[in-house]
Amino acid sequence: MSMRRWLLPEAIEDVLPDEAERIEALRRRLLDLFRGHGYEYVIPPLLEYLESLLTGSGRDLDLRTFKLVDQLSGRTLGVRADITPQVARIDAHLLNRKGVTRLCYCGSVLHALPARLTASRQPLQIGVELYGHAGGEADAEMIRLLAEALALTGVAATRIDLGHVGVFRCLASAAGLEDDLEQDLFAAMQAKDLPTLRELLGAAALGEPYRSALLALPDCYGGSERLADAAKRLPPLPEIVRALEELTALAAAAPELPVSFDLSDLRGYHYHSGVVFAAYGGEHPSAIALGGRYDKVGLSFGRARPATGFSLDLRELVRLTPQTALSGKILAPCDPMDAELRQAVASLRAAGECVVDALPGHDGDWAETGCDRRLVRRDGRWLTVPLERA
Repeated sequence: MSMRRWLLPEAIEDVLPDEAERIEALRRRLLDLFRGHGYEYVIPPLLEYLESLLTGSGRDLDLRTFKLVDQLSGRTLGVRADITPQVARIDAHLLNRKGVTRLCYCGSVLHALPARLTASRQPLQIGVELYGHAGGEADAEMIRLLAEALALTGVAATRIDLGHVGVFRCLASAAGLEDDLEQDLFAAMQAKDLPTLRELLGAAALGEPYRSALLALPDCYGGSERLADAAKRLPPLPEIVRALEELTALAAAAPELPVSFDLSDLRGYHYHSGVVFAAYGGEHPSAIALGGRYDKVGLSFGRARPATGFSLDLRELVRLTPQTALSGKILAPCDPMDAELRQAVASLRAAGECVVDALPGHDGDWAETGCDRRLVRRDGRWLTVPLERA
């Protein structure tokens, strides 16, 4: 019975001191980077009324969101599974600016189900959002800033896949797909499950050129040659032509980045409205950052605002970064009456050192707290010397 009191729910875990220190250090560095690019920091609440959290996200967030009843109002609340809709609400209704707004954030989110087998249900989401500019310049700023953020962590992006949900959406609309079939095709497309895709299209007796075009999407994966191939294999519908032109221009705007294309990557299909991207690196099997354009979210809040952004799981990112040893702490005698000692400790702390007061009765135990040096008085001066281990 006592074990149940300290066990945590599945895929929920504590963050212990060493990892927490690394997470906090990286959080500060990334937020400073975003601030240097003009992004203002906001802190949305952990929970909101459910309809606000899910507005504009379609079905993508509904199953991932924990729900509960507010005892004050009787209305259904949701614990946020994604911070982006909250930031869109802040832009639309609280800031209410006319021009370009750049915002950044960092906070825990909670998922009803883990995103994958080994994932946490409580990621620490950090990201940026740019509102008010519909042009490709904003999307280019996003992928360049994402690459800079990853380089800052030491986990450089080895590949940034670009896609566009407008291609699949246009084909589904032009082919007149029913909602259930569209969802099944979407799931098969996202999994790159070609046998299921062929089976679904065969059973639906879908005509040409839409059947061939939908089958071609999973093959549209790779370098710029694949994008040129897509232009030949897909019907020249205006929405598709425009989507391919946007992807071509975006790749050209960031020639220094390892850009590739994936027209079957439909993550956030009901959420995004145009260009989407996913960054890979650090020998991680899944994407370490996701982003894209989501103009419709602002419209759902009653104010149409072009929007684009990206987010990362800070906890996952820290586990991928090269692990350098944390700086040790200095153990200082506990004597508040010694003015020279207090001054020495203050100087060390001002220089960035962590100085721990040695409370009495714990000799021999300080190494386990991370202390590797001791402050001692020699020849009338306070000096740091190695801490002898018990």
